[in-house]
Amino acid sequence: MTAATSHTTHPVTATSVRDDAALSTEARQAGRRNGPDTAVLLIDVQESFRHRPYWDASALPDFLTHTRALLDGAAAQGLPVVRILHSDGPETADNPFARVSGHVRPMEEIAQVPVAAEFLKHRHSALVGTGLSIWLTQHGIRPLIVAGIRTEQCCETTTRHASDEGWEVDYVTDATLTFPMRHASGVTLSIQELKLRTELVLQDRFAQICSVAQALARAQAKTWADA
Repeated sequence: MTAATSHTTHPVTATSVRDDAALSTEARQAGRRNGPDTAVLLIDVQESFRHRPYWDASALPDFLTHTRALLDGAAAQGLPVVRILHSDGPETADNPFARVSGHVRPMEEIAQVPVAAEFLKHRHSALVGTGLSIWLTQHGIRPLIVAGIRTEQCCETTTRHASDEGWEVDYVTDATLTFPMRHASGVTLSIQELKLRTELVLQDRFAQICSVAQALARAQAKTWADA
């Protein structure tokens, strides 16, 4: 999996990672660059999910509408978009999250979106074993906007991890997608219930819960403040 950017980059794989948990605030400050310092993390928006038994397309149109609005707004402000894809499980063709399946690729509806970099992860957090945190630090990125699939899983886990590592996170629930889940008690939580639960546990502890418009406005305000 290579890093896709408008300039020459090198492939980014799990083998390129190092333990950067000890990177100091001073190192992040030194890595800042001119221009926007907010990045959009587009997490796991990939074809694999269509091939899972729990796939539910009912919320897909709204998700795509909000995600496109976020990506269009990011492009208008010059914010880098970082695409993260997920691969795990056996490397067999019948596993949609295996690279040999051909499904570990961007969801076709937004496959053509320009990205500043692309990373392949194997854990729930996009910051584990990918080199993403190194890339963010080297590019002076401080605030993050999180969007993608699934709301309560990789998007939430990445948000918690990023917050604990010192990044500021705006979590755009409308630009996340998930599917109904059945609890061991037999109770099924709906998509909206899962989103509400995620907002509850993240707000003011790990992130600010934002609409697309709010996240873009906050990014623009931070750019102006740093100018």
